[in-house]
Amino acid sequence: MARICVFCASSERIDPVHVELGYEVGREIARRGHDLVWGGASVGTMGSVARGVRDGGRHTLGVIPEVMLPMEVADAAADELVVTVDMRERKGRMDASADGFLALPGGIGTLEELLEIWVGATIGLHAKPVVVLDPTGVYAPLHELVERLVGQGFVRPEAARAVAWERDVMEALDALESGIEAPPLTRRPPSPAEAVEEIVEAEP
Repeated sequence: MARICVFCASSERIDPVHVELGYEVGREIARRGHDLVWGGASVGTMGSVARGVRDGGRHTLGVIPEVMLPMEVADAAADELVVTVDMRERKGRMDASADGFLALPGGIGTLEELLEIWVGATIGLHAKPVVVLDPTGVYAPLHELVERLVGQGFVRPEAARAVAWERDVMEALDALESGIEAPPLTRRPPSPAEAVEEIVEAEP
């Protein structure tokens, strides 16, 4: 059993296909015996993921900042609902509570969460798997941008490979489980001097 953190949208203006995807993901997380960590909202894809997990009989831990309580409609059905002071505390609580991270299509908040946890993996702050599930190609421009940045030396190839990109629910969960079961990484975080050196070396 693991806790899967899902980053996704709370918008109710999105195509219903994304809401349906969230429910499918939630049911599959539960079917595999895992629990959910998510942003605590009852609307959009966020709400559908949580409903899918609970309908499958598993535990849901929602983490939501107090400023967003009226905006995102906090999920009163959550098994646990943590209200944080701000976004930084929210992300820290979600990150610390999870064994792996799954990003579904979402807006700038989802992008921020994905990129922050991705960077953490590349500099050795954590050894948890990070997977993007994008069956409709919403993130295709981002994926292409990262590959372009690799080609121009701004991103190391191994940093780009720190995220798995999947289009199928089953394959995305397989990738997460594989990463969770893998031996922990032994790489230590770089010192400030080493981090600066990596940045300088990456300059074209």
